Amino acid sequence: GTELTSNAVLAWCGEAGVEWHYIAPGKPMQNGYVESFNGRMRDELLNETLFLSMDHARLQIAAWVEDYNHERPHSALGYETPAAFAAELHKQWPAPLRPTGSAAQAIAYPALMRNKTARL
Repeated sequence: GTELTSNAVLAWCGEAGVEWHYIAPGKPMQNGYVESFNGRMRDELLNETLFLSMDHARLQIAAWVEDYNHERPHSALGYETPAAFAAELHKQWPAPLRPTGSAAQAIAYPALMRNKTARL
């Protein structure tokens, strides 16, 4: 759950030397970019879609993320897509300093789903 994920992220931050800062309660604008993204995803996808199963939810969310990152231009990025903007930034880094990812391996994996039978 979220507590184990938080512990994994905090452990990684300690190992990587990344400072962790919490958002003050009642101050969502301290994290405005994420709050903007969350609101957009909620308005455009979550409030508009009836998910019929976990697989359906995963497919719908993946399609929305694909559109958001690869098809839709963003005004904050000079009307480029996030993927195109990131590719351009990646080219500007000297080859030995180019980031290859934030973690060598996955820190957490999705929970396995169990078949649940209805009990009467």
